[in-house]
Parts: sequence; structure tokens; C-alpha cells
Amino acid sequence: MISASPPTPRVHRRRGWVIAGAVISVLVIVLVLFDWNWVRPPIERYISRKTEREFRMSDLHVRLGWTPTIRMRDVYFGNAPWATDKAMAQAEMVEFSVSLRDLPDKILVPRVALTRPDLVFERLADDRRNWTLAEPSESDEPSKLRISTLSVDQGRLRYIDHGEPFELDVRASTFDPASREKVKDADAPPVNARYSTEYAFTGKYHDASFSGQALTGEVLSFQESGVPFPLKGRLSAGTTKVEVEGTIADAVDISAIDVRLLIEGRTLANLYPFLLLPLPASPPYRLQGHLTQKGPRYTMEDLSGKIGSTDVTGKGAYLEREPRPLLTADLHSKLLNIADLGPLIGIETKQTGGKPDLSQGETATRPAAKQKDKAVTPDRLLPAGEFEGSRLQKIDADVTLTATKLVVPHALPLESLDAALHLHDSVLKMPRLDFGFAGGKIAGRVTLDAREPTIRADVQVDLQRVRVDRLIPDSKTLAKGAGRLGARLQLQGSGNSIADAAAVANGKLSATIVNGEVSNLLDALSGLNGGKALQLLVGGDRDIVVHCGGVAFDVKRGRGDANLFVIDTEQTQILGEGWFDLAHERFDVKVEPKPKDVGILSLRTPVRLHGSFKQPEFQIEKGPLLARAGGAIALATINPLAALLPLIETGPGENTDCADVQKQVRGAAGQARQPERKR
Repeated sequence: MISASPPTPRVHRRRGWVIAGAVISVLVIVLVLFDWNWVRPPIERYISRKTEREFRMSDLHVRLGWTPTIRMRDVYFGNAPWATDKAMAQAEMVEFSVSLRDLPDKILVPRVALTRPDLVFERLADDRRNWTLAEPSESDEPSKLRISTLSVDQGRLRYIDHGEPFELDVRASTFDPASREKVKDADAPPVNARYSTEYAFTGKYHDASFSGQALTGEVLSFQESGVPFPLKGRLSAGTTKVEVEGTIADAVDISAIDVRLLIEGRTLANLYPFLLLPLPASPPYRLQGHLTQKGPRYTMEDLSGKIGSTDVTGKGAYLEREPRPLLTADLHSKLLNIADLGPLIGIETKQTGGKPDLSQGETATRPAAKQKDKAVTPDRLLPAGEFEGSRLQKIDADVTLTATKLVVPHALPLESLDAALHLHDSVLKMPRLDFGFAGGKIAGRVTLDAREPTIRADVQVDLQRVRVDRLIPDSKTLAKGAGRLGARLQLQGSGNSIADAAAVANGKLSATIVNGEVSNLLDALSGLNGGKALQLLVGGDRDIVVHCGGVAFDVKRGRGDANLFVIDTEQTQILGEGWFDLAHERFDVKVEPKPKDVGILSLRTPVRLHGSFKQPEFQIEKGPLLARAGGAIALATINPLAALLPLIETGPGENTDCADVQKQVRGAAGQARQPERKR
């Protein structure tokens, strides 16, 4: 009997290679001949059962590889039961690729190519979304799906948010014949060398309609692609218009922006829903600049434009961060018209006709401002436009503004502006609000605390080294005056407008003059000393020294009562008393000149200043004046020369204790002597 020898290891290996080759050959043949439509029905049933929505397609094809490409034709996917439209998605063809290398960490889709899609995304006020397919407990988990790029040929997308409310309707079309086939191919390299696709859109946000169009390249980049796409577009939202041209990468989670931006409109207040910035209800504006983005930081360089008649240049940045974004800006103006920016604090504009009781919301459009304007009393001066505290809670800000020249209403001698604003955690601080004023400066410091529904305000205003000669109208006859004026105002109050806060404010007001001189003729006329006035008009005027002057008011619950009111010159002591009411914008002050020397033809009598802040009145107290006139008439019947006796001033005015005056207005005196600061 002859036994067979066992196969050698070499024979085993040869057989293994033969079997492996046969298996591979069979697989290749199967894959080449395999019709993916064989598995289409079970896939349709699985997706329909898993999502509880109808899913179907007419054709399925797969190109294998490390990044396989799936192509489906005549795709239909049903909508949520509560949705208005029957289908959530329909498309003539859907082609997309999947990166197997990124599984299971995430599902990365390098590209989705859609041909004639019709997509509807809808969100209810209770936050139900038709695109959410997972259970509520699972839907809170971050999605692993990432769509890098998207190309669309002849498609439509609608988004409806009932909670916002917000509606968007976008229609896409590839108009470049050379790009049309590449747009349909998910494996085609993204080429964005020229504009080839147009997106036209319309929509509505809180009853405000908008529309526009945008030109792009072959693909839009969405997430984690780093692929920039060109963009040239226009948007119109009511009176607001935006133009943009440049490149953007990853529109859903933007990774890069480099565009030229132009924006214009009727009022900056209309930008609040889009930017969440508490901008003022300004006059028409036009601004442009170079916008770039790196990570969470957006930077605007080369900013220039106009707001009303005010020119603006500078730069700014917007940083997305938690819990609030941060806005920084450094702005400059050669000519700033205060009326253009007045609505920021409720000051009247040309459209409000001097009746400024308007909130930011009410001045968002000019028709709304005019409608509100009809119900406002004209006899008001303090800005009554409301600050909306909730807007100050949405953002942090650091802004500086300098203006070389100011245009101001009512011919006030304001010359320049240097301001800084810091908003953090709902507290707005202006550590610097400085105006050049009559050769000196108005230095303001303001704090607005909006952490509660009613804003708390703390205001300090210093009048520093103001020149008296700049305050008196230019007249060779009467306007001689010199010296430096200083004043200090400190008020604390609560309210959502300047008028409301002032009506309940507490604090102090003081003012003084140092190194002062005044026209001798003006001093004579203040006492109605006709004899001295005639003498000066014949013999010439001269300047006389103001020894001291001081005014001080204590303010409680919006009412200020004078505890000091005196001006002392070489020849006259002027004493005063009175009050003002910030709530009703009324005042009543009596000033009484007391000449120190004997004079004739003197009709010295107290002068009363009173009325509203906006329409002040003055009157001479008739009692003392009539008594003197009556005495002069009675004596004239006896002896014409005796008629002069009641008109002789015996000079009861006394020298003022100027040291005591300066002590009472010490803070104001410090501002009057404030040294010049170099910038």
C-alpha cells in the first residue's frame, strides 16, 4: 500500500492565493454588475419606518472609494404631520459624498449637489422643527453631520419660523453653461473663479419685508471646508440697503470673511434686529468699509461715510463671546452736527420739531416719529426720548469719538467733542464726555445702570475755564467782559429718559467767576442808573473788576433752591434768590442790584426771571419802580428840581465777603481755575 505525502506549506500558500484571487474576482464582477436598485426598496422602507415619514426615490447609484459618492434620482421625503406642506424635500437628483475616514467621530459630507430641489424648513413657536428626526431626548445632543459644500442648479428653499416670526424664500439658478454639469457632480473639484450661480431671495421679519440677490461661484461652502466662495450681493429691507462684494468661507459657521461693505438707510435704529446694537434713531446715513473676519472676531477697517450732515471715519471690531458680544470702535469726525446724533439721548431733530418725547422704537421710522410727535407738548426742553434698557443688556462696548468741529442748535458756543463710552454688564459709563465750549470745556461723566427695569443715572458736569467774553454777544457797546467761569453739576436720579431722571434727581449745582471784568456801562444798566449811563455814553466806557460771583442750588426730588446767589463788582452788589423745577421745567429767580455809590436818575428795582426753560420771561418789579416814579411826579408839582430826589441812589450795596463765596462754591472755583491739559 502506497500512502500519499501531505501537501507542503508552499502548496498551502499557493492554494490560498488562488482562493483569495477567485473571491476578489467574484467581488469585482459582482460590484461591476451590481445594480444598487436591488437594495433601494429595503432602504426606502427602513428610512420610512425609522423617520415615520414617506421616503422614496426612482434610482440609486453608488461610486465606491474612501469617499463614496451616492446619487439618487426623483427623491421625495415627507414632512412632519403638523407642517403645512406635504413634502419637506423633493429633488430631481441628489448627489453627495461621505468621508469614511472621519467616521465614527462625525459624518462629514464633502459636497452635496442638488438638481431642481424644493426644500421646506419650518419651526413652530413651541420650537418643534420639521427637520428634527430624533427623539426629543436625542435631539439635544450635538449633531455629527457636517456638510462642507453645496451646489444647486435650479432650486428653491423656504424657511418659516413662526416663533420669531421670520420667513425666507430663496431661488437658485446656475446661469453659466460651462458650470452647469459641474454643479450637478458631487465629485467635481470646487471651482469658484467666476460668478456662475444666482440666489434671489425674499422674506419678512416681524412684518418688515426684505429682498435681494447674490451672485456666487459653483459652490457655497457651509462647514469645515475652508473653501472661500465669491459673493456679490444686494439686500433691501424697507429703507435699509446693503451691498457686499468679496469672499466668504463656510457660511453656516463662518471661518473667513473678506468683503467691501456698503450700507445705507433712513435711520440707524432699524439695524437693531440684525446687529443687536442700541443705535440711535438717526437721520439718513451711508457708510462703507472693509469687513474681515478671523475666528469670532469681525473687523471693519477704512470705515467712512455720513450720518445726516455728519462725516464719520474710523475703524471698529465685533467679537462674538459669552455671555455678551463686544463692540469696539474708534470714530472721528471733521464736522459733527449734534442734531444728527441727538436722538441717541432723546434730543429733538428737525423731524420732531423741537418736541423730543420719542422712544428709540417710535423714532425707528419717520412716519412713526411724526405720529407720536403730534401728542407731545411743545413746552419742553429736556430730552424725553426713552432709553430702552433691554438693549443695553444685549452687548458690551468700548467706543471713542472725537469731532474737530461741531454744529449745534440754538447758537451754543460748542466747539469740539471728545467722548469715550464703556458698556459692560448692562452698565454704561462715559468717563469722558468733553465739549470745547466758549474757549473752555464742558467735562461730563455719566453712568447709566440698566440692570433694573428703571435706569439709574449718575451725572457730573464740570464747566472748566469758560471765557465770559465768549458767552456775551459780540457788541462794542455792551459786550465787554472778561474772566473765567467755572461750574459743577452733580445729579443722581432714576428714569428711562433724561427728563424722567431729572424730575426726581438729587444733587447740587454751583457756579463761580474768577479774574472777572465787566463793562462799566453794562454794570450801570444792570441797576437802571440812567445818570451813570449818560455819563459813560458821553465820556467813554471802561472795564470794572468783578470781585467775585457765586451761585449754588441744592436739588432735591428735581427741585433746586438757591442758597447762594451773588455777584460783586466795584460799584454794584447783585443779590438773587429763586428756584427751578426739573419735573415741570419751570423756574423763578429774582435778581436785585444794589449800587454801592450815590447816583442820580436811578430806577433801581428787582428784576424777575421766570417761566419755562424753553420760553423764559423777565419783568421788572413794578412796586418799587412805581413808588419812585410816583414820588417824582408828586414832588414835580411842588418843585421841578425836587422830582429828582426819588431818583437819587444812596448806595446801600455792601462789599461781599468773597472768601465765604469761594468757600461755598469751592468745586466750581476749582473748575474755573482748571489748568489747560495737553492732548
